[in-house]
Amino acid sequence: MAEIIINQLTRDELESRNVFQWPIWECEISEFPWTYSEKESCLILEGEIEIKTDYKVVHIKQGDFVVFPAGLSCIWKVTSPVCKHYNFG
Repeated sequence: MAEIIINQLTRDELESRNVFQWPIWECEISEFPWTYSEKESCLILEGEIEIKTDYKVVHIKQGDFVVFPAGLSCIWKVTSPVCKHYNFG
């Protein structure tokens, strides 16, 4: 099973990927199941999330650049309201 990848990218790296032009998604404190039909890359602008997969729990926070693999099923537990730039594919 492919892993969730979390990195810290520099502003130059983010700009070279046009991350700041990607759409924005926001979510209040909540918990819900999610399945990724395609790869998603995102930059967490605000908030904290606990992602539970069948194999482990991953903590994501402000400043993290995250790549979720296609086919991943997980449970999102938003513990602090989230705002993120995101891109599929």
